[in-house]
Amino acid sequence: MTPKRYNTISELLRDLGLPRPLHPLVALVDYKDITVNTEDIGKGYILNFYKISFKKHFNGQIKYGQGHYDFEEGGLSFTSPHQIISAAAEETDYSGYTLLFHPDFIRNYPLGASISKYGFFSYAVAEALYLSDKEKKVIFSLFDAIAIELDTNIDHFSQDVMVSHIELLLNYSNRYYNRQFITRKVVHHDLLVQMENFLSDLFNGDTLPTVQQVADHLKVSPRYLSDMLRSLTGQTTQQHIHNKLIEKAKDMLSTTNLTIAEIAYQLGFEHPQSFNKLFRQKTKVSPVMFRQSFN
Repeated sequence: MTPKRYNTISELLRDLGLPRPLHPLVALVDYKDITVNTEDIGKGYILNFYKISFKKHFNGQIKYGQGHYDFEEGGLSFTSPHQIISAAAEETDYSGYTLLFHPDFIRNYPLGASISKYGFFSYAVAEALYLSDKEKKVIFSLFDAIAIELDTNIDHFSQDVMVSHIELLLNYSNRYYNRQFITRKVVHHDLLVQMENFLSDLFNGDTLPTVQQVADHLKVSPRYLSDMLRSLTGQTTQQHIHNKLIEKAKDMLSTTNLTIAEIAYQLGFEHPQSFNKLFRQKTKVSPVMFRQSFN
């Protein structure tokens, strides 16, 4: 079934059996107000606007790609425009809030240009943000402030105030995600070990691994993996891949008689020049000079 696309917030609210939004470009939805059968929507839909949802609890699971993930505790999730969202009808018995806002709502504000820095809009559903009770109070207070502003007669300051609330919500979410990376350090350490083992196996072949390959193997989204690694190690996934590659290259340069080009090809480079450039960037010397240092 082809996912249904919603170009406007009004279209989505109509299919949810809700009244038209108080503002055409932003809306706050309380799930308990939805009374229609959402089965058709649950089979898959695409929004042309941002969606920030807090689900208090789930009596089931949410499907993401080919997997299902438990969310009994609830969590805060983020969706950017043009992402496919799906949830089977029998799995959508939850309560909470969803904030919807169109890119045009923030387009003429600094947030319109900087929203891409909030990497959690690219995270998978399974990588939701879990909040402490104190953190929930902060998030709910921002939802409440937006609701109050939406219920107030629109004036010259309305949009400025609501955009400020949205930006504050995103900044708090950034802080809480960083906290979550730290509090789940044991789990993430296991991911780090799995990644190192996976990279070691890949570098025994002749394929240069990609961030997507590593993320797929670990069953996480590429952006979440890089943000998690940066929080724990100070380096992104790509930097980890490069470091592993350079270590492998050093072993080959110091223990084999392979030419530089042969080593480059075995490491998965299409062009030896690319290997030379990366090696020099990482070690400050060329592969030839590194090899000569062992003679």
